[in-house]
Amino acid sequence: MTTIPHMQRFLIALPFLCVASLPGEEADGLAPEVTDLNAADVSYQLEAKLPDLEKPYVSTNPKAGNDGIPVTEFSADSRSREAILTFADEIAAGDHGEIDSFLLMRDGELVFESYYRRGRANYPHYQMSITKSYTAMALGRAIQLGHLTMADLDNPVVDFLDQIDRSKLVKGATDITLAEAMNMRSGIRIDPAKAKELMRNPEMLEGQAQIQAYLENSAPIPPTPREFKYQGSDPSMTMQVIESVVPGSAREFIESELLGKMGITSFAWQDDVSGLPKSAAGSSMRSRDMIKWGMLVMNGGKWNGEQLVPAEFVKRATSSLHTNSRRTSYGFFWWRHDMELGDRTVDCISGRGAGGQFILMFPELDLIAVITAHNKGMGNLLKTFPERVLPGFLKKQ
Repeated sequence: MTTIPHMQRFLIALPFLCVASLPGEEADGLAPEVTDLNAADVSYQLEAKLPDLEKPYVSTNPKAGNDGIPVTEFSADSRSREAILTFADEIAAGDHGEIDSFLLMRDGELVFESYYRRGRANYPHYQMSITKSYTAMALGRAIQLGHLTMADLDNPVVDFLDQIDRSKLVKGATDITLAEAMNMRSGIRIDPAKAKELMRNPEMLEGQAQIQAYLENSAPIPPTPREFKYQGSDPSMTMQVIESVVPGSAREFIESELLGKMGITSFAWQDDVSGLPKSAAGSSMRSRDMIKWGMLVMNGGKWNGEQLVPAEFVKRATSSLHTNSRRTSYGFFWWRHDMELGDRTVDCISGRGAGGQFILMFPELDLIAVITAHNKGMGNLLKTFPERVLPGFLKKQ
């Protein structure tokens, strides 16, 4: 495959086919696509220029594609079906923000697929922080293939990086473990003015120099346990470790050993200043491919019977390693919390991204939801989703 800058690789799309339905009605035909799409068309900036669909596409009978995703018709006698169609009406009307797509997988089969506004079946949606979640799975893949071990998670990050000048690092920097970085507990704290100064010379941050800059210009690193801080330095360290331990480059490894294995061929992944793939934000994925990431997690790291990521790693990555005052927990770049529904709670594992990108997984319901949007901030879906969607899937007590 021809190499395209910034990982903006894309297969040529089929001719435009958009047979859309009115809100709440059953759709026939194929989901809406972008006409004559190629790699150069995939970017956050160009995505913002996509015209809104004239009509939403809403289907309770998703079409099978050559993508490895099982599909089935959403049972007409299901009490959840009518609730989902009502929710789709509300999305189309703009009641829940600028939502572009909403998909549901139930019992391992895609039962609902809908696109609105900028949503297109073949256009990879810019991901923001869910990129962190994908980065975690890439590291898990490296463990599965023996390039790392589970025990290595508790080893210092700098032990994997052979180009770091330890003599220049701040006190405590050599103690930051890979697990602490993946749980946003590195302790790195860089003055914003210093960060801006460093970014004025991006050529000085190439390769491991990016991590050298973090560890050299941070305030002293306090001893464990450290405070949780959601920041870009920690996933960047994780990507650098992947780059250091896998054969070839992290980019080649992610594409061949993870995306390729899952049949994800239409995507984009921007470069960081280091030259490595961005890890805090910067990937773009199609909505159906986001469903695949959810399937990988829900199946304990298996894809089509092959163990791509160790089940032990998936369990730890999605566990409640840190819980904040709002009772929301964080693992290795994945979130976990209980969604409240009246006097009941439902366990939810999630990947989240600014703008309103979500992969929501409910193990006890065998349910995966994908939502993409272009909101300002996160939007209100984490609150409205359980109210509008979950009741129909819950067993009556």
